[in-house]
Amino acid sequence: MIVAIGFDHAGFPLRDRLLPLISAAGHEVIDLGTDNAQPIDYPDKALEVGRAVASGRAERGILVCGSGAGVSVAACKIRGVRAATIHDTNTAHQGVEHDDVNVLCLGGRVIGSEVAAEIVEAFLAAEVSNEERHVRRRAKVDEIERTGGEE
Repeated sequence: MIVAIGFDHAGFPLRDRLLPLISAAGHEVIDLGTDNAQPIDYPDKALEVGRAVASGRAERGILVCGSGAGVSVAACKIRGVRAATIHDTNTAHQGVEHDDVNVLCLGGRVIGSEVAAEIVEAFLAAEVSNEERHVRRRAKVDEIERTGGEE
């Protein structure tokens, strides 16, 4: 699988743990930075990773900022991106299986590197479910995205 990954300065401390983990699991990494702790704006990273996923250049994305919330909000503005802030392994695999989450958002100031690694492994190992109830619910989410929630 091709995985686009981006960090802002607050997520940067998880970089050295996550990049080798993803590669070692046999995935191709599109490293969208940052490669240092100098302050940058998280929406820029969310846009880069989100565009990579939405365009099909990457199959999944991972974003790491301080809380995970900022990058999630920004990435969800991109049509075709289903981003979620996730801080446990159950939600990581269920988010993919049930909800087709394609961008994992993590809080570098919220979880440690080992928990982050476990979450990334669960996220990348999960597959989207084709059970009727999940397909139906995802179609409703797609309709909300298509209409912007307007009637």
